[in-house]
Order: sequence, then structure tokens, then C-alpha cells
Amino acid sequence: MSDYTIRPLTAAEVQHAVDWAGREGWNPGVHDAECFRPTDPDGFLGGFLEGEMISSVSAVNYNADFSFLGFYIVKPEFRYHGHGLEIAQHALAHCSGRNMGLDGVVEQQDNYRKSGFTFAYNNYRFFGTKKQMLAKLDTSSNDRIADLSSASDELKAYDRDMFPAPRDLFLESWLSAYNHVSKVYSDNGRIRGYATLRPCLTGYKVGPLFADNADIARALLAALLTTIPEDHNEHEVFVDMPQPNTSAFALADELGLGKVFETARMYSSHQPDIDLDRVFGVTTFELG
Repeated sequence: MSDYTIRPLTAAEVQHAVDWAGREGWNPGVHDAECFRPTDPDGFLGGFLEGEMISSVSAVNYNADFSFLGFYIVKPEFRYHGHGLEIAQHALAHCSGRNMGLDGVVEQQDNYRKSGFTFAYNNYRFFGTKKQMLAKLDTSSNDRIADLSSASDELKAYDRDMFPAPRDLFLESWLSAYNHVSKVYSDNGRIRGYATLRPCLTGYKVGPLFADNADIARALLAALLTTIPEDHNEHEVFVDMPQPNTSAFALADELGLGKVFETARMYSSHQPDIDLDRVFGVTTFELG
């Protein structure tokens, strides 16, 4: 495979990887490429065969201790020839010395185990329509919820309890992205939850949905859903929930949500000490 080269992707090429994720059925956000790349521009890799991009992987280093793997895709017509293994090895080298997390689709989990990753827990993608969900949520005005478009020091500290590393660059791009809607819940001047809604290839996703309890998660979810245009009442809204959070699964059941997708959260070294009881919705399967 001497004519197979691997290098960091340009911004336009990252969009190609996001488009591939769409074809795989992962339903990425419309603006994911521009939000993801600033966190670690050298962490988005592509494999090129005779000049054609045929594979991708992201290996995003958040700091010296933690990284996250995603976008592990080989174009279907080039699979089973070792191209995926080779680009994966480059990704692992980029993350060397760090605890690496990933959300592995079912068909790749054995391969991740062979590469040294161990299972931590499952995440499940739940979905329902805006109309269906709002019918079971309190949509009255809540003066504890405010719009959110930038990450204060307090918000970064709150986020850190639910994520394995500081992610200041990511939060700045995520919260300010075009057509992303974010809300923060505060009580007596203290943040007790926040969440983001983003348009996707199909419908919308809510992520993160971080909240101190289920009541706050409900309030944030309702506040976000009411911002979706009226003519999108039948559009689907997705939330990726970690199985250890029994309150999140109870909320999904209460709202009558269906399961559509599952992943295994896996780590290369150890499961980080994060508060999953407050993670009602994972931010993304691609960057954690």
C-alpha cells in the first residue's frame, strides 16, 4: 500500500468525513465540521489512495491526558484491504500517552477490544417528534432558564464535571455555531444544567443535556424544543443517553421515545470519573 498516504485533513475535507458519517446513518449535525475541527486541527486524519480520500478518523486531543476517537470510516468499496487498520494506527500514535475514549458502533466493538479498548457502558439514541415530546413537557415560561451563546468560567467548570477533560475551544465553537440553540438553567446564581439543540441531516439532536436532576433536564428540553419552528412539529428529535443514568432512561420512557441506535463507550486505559447521573444527553458520539 505504498501509494496510500495519511495526513491531516483540511477544513473542506473534514466536511467530507461528516458527509460519510451521514451516509453511514449516524445523522451528524449540519455544522459539525466547522464546530469539531478547531479543538484539534491535526487530529482529523484522512487516508488517500492515488489522491482520492478513501478513509477518515478523528483523534482529538483535549489535553495531555485525554483524547477521543471518531469518524472511523473507510469508503465501502475500499474496505477489507487494511486501509482502516493503517489509519487507525496513525490515530493512536497522535493520541499516544493519553486515555482515549470512543463510542463504538456494534460491528466495530471487537476490533476496538483487539486494539486495547475496554467496555465502560452503552449509550442509546432515543427519538421522538417535537410535537410528541412537547405534549408531555411543561412549556410554561421558566425564569431560571436563559439563552446561552458563550462559555463562562462557571459554565466550563460545570461542564468539566460531566466530561473527562477541559474543552474550552470546543465549547466556544459549539455554543456560538450558526443555528445551534443553547439554554442554561441557573438557581440562585448557580448553574444547575445546560443543553444545546442543533439541526442535523434528519431532524435535530439535543446534546449535551447536562442537568442536576430530571426536573431540570425536562425544563431544558422543553425550552429547546419550543424554539423549533412550528412547521417542524413532526420532525424527529434525538437524544443520546448513557445507560447508567437510570433517570435519563426513565425520562425517555415517560416521553414515549423509541430507540434507534446504540454504541459502546470504551476507553483505552480507564473509565474517567465523571458524573453520569447528570448526563441526560451525550454531547456527540464523534467527540464525546
